[in-house]
Amino acid sequence: MMDQQELRAFKKITLIVTLVVSFCSAFIMSAVNVALPVMGEQLGMTSVMLGWVPISSLLVSAVLMVPAGRLGDIYGRNRIFILGLVFQLFSTVLCGLATSGSFVIFTRLLQGVGIATIFGTMAAILTSIFPIDERGKALGISVAGTYAGLAFGPFLGGVLTQYLGWRSIFFFGAFVTAVILGFASSKLKGEQSEAAGEKFDVIGTLLFVLSLGLIIYGFTILPGLLGFILVVIGIILLGAFVRLEGKTKSPILNVGILGRNAVFVFSNIATMVQYSASFALTFLLSLYLQYIKGCSPQQAGMILLINPLVMAVFAPIAGRLSDRFQPQIIAAVGMSFSCISMALLSFLDGKSHLDYIITLLALAGLSAGIFSTPNTNAVMSAVEKRFLGVAAGTQGTTRALGMVLSMGIVMILFTVLMGGEKITPQHYQAFLACMKTGFIIFAALSFIGIFCQLAGRRRETSQAGNAGIMK
Repeated sequence: MMDQQELRAFKKITLIVTLVVSFCSAFIMSAVNVALPVMGEQLGMTSVMLGWVPISSLLVSAVLMVPAGRLGDIYGRNRIFILGLVFQLFSTVLCGLATSGSFVIFTRLLQGVGIATIFGTMAAILTSIFPIDERGKALGISVAGTYAGLAFGPFLGGVLTQYLGWRSIFFFGAFVTAVILGFASSKLKGEQSEAAGEKFDVIGTLLFVLSLGLIIYGFTILPGLLGFILVVIGIILLGAFVRLEGKTKSPILNVGILGRNAVFVFSNIATMVQYSASFALTFLLSLYLQYIKGCSPQQAGMILLINPLVMAVFAPIAGRLSDRFQPQIIAAVGMSFSCISMALLSFLDGKSHLDYIITLLALAGLSAGIFSTPNTNAVMSAVEKRFLGVAAGTQGTTRALGMVLSMGIVMILFTVLMGGEKITPQHYQAFLACMKTGFIIFAALSFIGIFCQLAGRRRETSQAGNAGIMK
C-alpha cells in the first residue's frame, strides 16, 4: 500500500506518461494528414488509397480496443499499456521505411494494434487512481495532450515534410515513443487489475473482432454490392455475439451494462456520432488548402493548427466543469457548436477567404474541447471499477468507429462523385462537391448527437425517479 505522498507522486507520474503518449499518438495521426499529398505523389496513390492511410489504423484499433481493455482488467492495465507502446514503436519505424502505398497501409494496420492497447487502457488507468472529484481534471489533462498532438501535428508535420520528407514524421514519432517507453517501464509500478483471476473470453473476442471488422470494412467499400453483403453479415454476427455474451460467465463485454446503464450507452453513442461528424475535417481541409488554395504543407499545417490548439485549451476547463456539473449537459453544448461549424463549412468554395476558414476551425476546436472530456467522464464514471478497462475499450471502440465512419463517408463521396481518381485540376470541382456534401452530412450527424448525449441524462433521471418510487 502507498502512503499519501507516494500516491500523489504516482498520480503525477501516471498523468505525465499518459499526457506524452496521448500527444505522440495524436501527433502521428494528424501529421500524416498534411503529408498525404506529397506521399501520394511519391508513391503513386489514388484518392481512395490516400483515404486508407488514416482509416487503416482506425479499423484495427476499433475492433481490438474492447479486448485490449478486458485484457488490462484481468492481467494488469500498466502491463498492457506498455505492450501497446512497444507495438507502436515497432510499427512506426516500419511506416517510415515503407516503399509503396500498399506497405504504408499495411504498417498503419500494425499501428492500429498499438493504438488499441494504449487507448483501450489509458482512461481506465487514470480513472482507477484518481477519485471522482479529481477525475474530470485528470482526464482533461490527458485529452489536452491528445489535442496538443493534433495541434502541433499539422504544423510540425508540414515542416518535417517540406524540409526532411514525409518519412521523418514517423521517425520523429518513433523517437518520442522510445523515450516514453523507457520512462513508463521504469516508473509505472504496481498493477490495477480488479478482474484478476477471471477468464478471458477467446470465442467472444474472435466473434466480436470478426463482426465489427466486417461491418467497418464493408462500410468503407460502399456503395458496392460486396460492401452491403459484408455489413449485413457483420450485423448478423454481432447479434450472435450479443447472445453469446449474455450467457458467458466472464464476457469481454458485459451486455448487462448495455441494458441497464443509460448514461453509459447514450454517452458512447454520442462519442461515435461526434467523431463521425468531425474526424474527417482535418483530412478534407488539408487537401483543400493544398490543392484548391495552393498552400504548401507547412502553410496548411499552420492554418490547421488552430483547430486542435483551441481543443487543447478548452478540454481541461471542460474537465473541471464536469467534476462540478452534469457532464452530459456540457458535452451536449459542445456538440451544438460542432453542428454550427460543420454547417458553415459546407459553404466553402475556391474563393473562400482564409479568415473564414480559420474562424470555423476555431469554432470546431471549441466544440471538440467542450465535448470530449465531459463525455469521457460520464462514460468512465458510469461503471464499477472492475469494468473500467471494458468501459475505456468500449469508448475507444465507439470513438474509432466514429473516425472510420467519418472517413468512410468521405471515401464513398470520393468514389461516387470523383470515380476514385487522383485529385488533379480537372477533378477539383468534383472534390469541392465531395467536401461540401460531406460537411452537410457532418452537420446533420452533430444535430443528432446533441439529443443522443441528452437522452442518457433524461433516462438516468427517469430511472432514479423510478428507483425512488420503488423504495
